[in-house]
Order: sequence, then structure tokens, then C-alpha cells
Amino acid sequence: MAGEQSGQDTVIVGGGIIGCTAAYYLTRHASYNSTRHRITLLEATKIASNASGKAGGLVALWAYPRCIAPLSFELHKELAREHNGVERWGYRRTHAGELAARAENGTRQTDSGTPAKTRRPGAAGLPDDLTWVDHSNVASYSEVGNPTNTAQVHPYQFTTSMAELAAKKGVKIVLGSVTGIEHTTMTGEEAAAGGGQPPSPWGNTNPTNAVSGVTYTDATTSIPHTIPATTVILAAGPWTPTLLPSLAIPTRRAHSITVRPATPMSAHALFTDLPPSAPEIYSRPNNEAYACSQTDTLVPLPATSALIAVDLERCADIRRQASTISPALRDGEILVEQACYLPDGGPWVGATGRAQGEWVAAGHTCWGISNAPATGCLLAEMVFEGKARSANVTSLNPEKGMVG
Repeated sequence: MAGEQSGQDTVIVGGGIIGCTAAYYLTRHASYNSTRHRITLLEATKIASNASGKAGGLVALWAYPRCIAPLSFELHKELAREHNGVERWGYRRTHAGELAARAENGTRQTDSGTPAKTRRPGAAGLPDDLTWVDHSNVASYSEVGNPTNTAQVHPYQFTTSMAELAAKKGVKIVLGSVTGIEHTTMTGEEAAAGGGQPPSPWGNTNPTNAVSGVTYTDATTSIPHTIPATTVILAAGPWTPTLLPSLAIPTRRAHSITVRPATPMSAHALFTDLPPSAPEIYSRPNNEAYACSQTDTLVPLPATSALIAVDLERCADIRRQASTISPALRDGEILVEQACYLPDGGPWVGATGRAQGEWVAAGHTCWGISNAPATGCLLAEMVFEGKARSANVTSLNPEKGMVG
């Protein structure tokens, strides 16, 4: 998208956090003009229907990959300050730590299989304010992050807020399943001019093709439509390969629960070794807690997020495991039992190499919420200026994730 040209049509495919932050930052770029630039965000089911609405919401300066994590941490802070994120999406600074639980017999096993010396209750190095954990069931605790480098958001509230803020600046949100990206063959003169687009940041874009439209089936009427596009951003999370088959995006299923704890919980995120699935436990503002288990690949990715099935026994396992160290969770009220699919392999952010004007941002692993603001900011720079200015992201070149 050349900022000075008229009649530019951008279509973002995917209403998760990556697509929504891309929409937000496109409308905040200095070159954006709502009278010349039309932006449509296409989502198959509803905004934040997959991992973007069901993740833990941890935001970390120490997240992966290092090339964008610091930028994203700073942008999270700026977004919260500008839009009252504390109230709107539960932004706050938090502690994070790794917690090793005692074995049931009061001893824990060393790597060699021999019992380690039992520590007395309260001697596991736990922070003083971590009162919602039963100290007598903890073998050790080590800090991973603290409020200077770790924060959290409520992922559903954050994602839907980004979509709402983008819509206020002119982004049109449409519910429909994308079935194809239309390409056109450019003339030699058009190809030489780059198809009216800024040059690819990687130099790997096919100079003979350009995007021309996106075809989708309306979620309400089931009627197919094709809308014109000079720029397309593929940000469909684990479903991205359905539109870009050459990009490898492995998927993992994740289960989680949210709980209204029996007693207040201080701001901590815990990475535990509780058997059998080592759940992560995050306290949240407004008397809520989140817990998730290790991922699995037992059930293939369904066609849409609306078809994701929840294994209630896995959710019950999370509750049982978390209850062994936290009476607040054991005696609390289950609010939600849910499942989602995480996109792995990346993140990949940049030109697809398939056609002028076609970009991709996918494969963000478990750090999608944390790294979304940086991804959206960098995409806006790539689309309007042809290159990323705010971070060096050559390591995220989508060509590195292409197969076949």
C-alpha cells in the first residue's frame, strides 16, 4: 500500500490478536487516511474465538523471539496508558516463577531418582505475598519474571478492544470464511514499478503477480462475495496454511479453565511441575484465576474455531492438579472450561513471496498475545513503507518457514 495513492483496499484475514493489532496499527500509521485507505477485517466466526480469547495473557520482556519482545512489551505499556488498559483489558504488572511441588510422601525425587532432603514448610523461597499457595506442598520456587519485566492482560478483552479501536478509525469488520486470495498477472510495466506497492522488505516477492481480491462466504447468508484488495494480510493463526499451503504452521491443542477463587489471589503467574501435565496458573484482576495444561496433538485442527471440542476430563484434571497446591482454587468456582489451538513454527512476519501486496503474520506460538502489538506495528510499517523500522526482523522472514 503506497500511502500517497488513492483507492487502496486492504483486507486482513483473521480476527485474532494478530489481525486485530494489525488493523489497529494500520489506522495509526502516519500515512493512513480513512478517505483513501479502506481496511476490511474478515473473521470466520467471531473476534477472539480461538487462542486469542482463551490464552493466559502473559506479557513479558523476556518472551520469544528476542527481536520483537522488547518492542512489544513497551507497546503494551503505551496501549494501556493511552486506552485505560488497566480497566479495559486488565493490564497490570505481575510476578512470574517456576514452582516445583513436593511428592505426596513429603519428599521429592532428584534427577538420579533418590529422595531429596525435605524442606520445612515455608522454606521453599516463595514470595511473601504468594499466600494462595500452600507452602507445605512446595519443594522450590525460582523467579522467572517480576513487575519490571512482566505484565498480563485479559486476552479476550484485549483482542476485542483492539478490534473496537480499529473499527472506530474506519476498519470494517466482516464475519465470513475466506475461501481464496485472488491474484492477477501484472504487465511488464506494472511489474517493473512494483505493482504500485513498496518493495518487499526481503526482496523475495514474485514481481509478476499481485493480489487483486479476497473471496469469502458470508457467515450469516452463506452467500459468496469477492472484495477488491491491493493489500492482503494473512493472520489466520493455525488456519493460515489453508490460504498459504507452503507455510508450515504446526498446531497444538490446549485446554484451560478459569476460576473464581475462594480467597483473593495476589499477582503471580506460576509455571508448575505438577503431574501429570504441569499446569500454568495465573491470577487475574477482578477475582479470577486462569489455569492451563500442557498441549497435545490428539485431535486435528477443525475447519473453524466454532468446531473446537472441549475435553471436560482434561479440564477436570487441570482443576485437580492446581488444587493440590492452592486451596483458593480447590474451593473456588469454575467459570469456564475451554480449548483452543496454538499456531507454532514461527512467528513469521513479512511478505509471502507469492504476490505483490500479500503479507503474512502467523505461527506466534504461546507468545501471540505478548508479541501482537509489535507484530501489528511492524506490519503497518511494512505495508505503508516497504520495510520494518522499529525492529530488525530478518529472522522472521516467512521464506524460512516455507516447505515444498
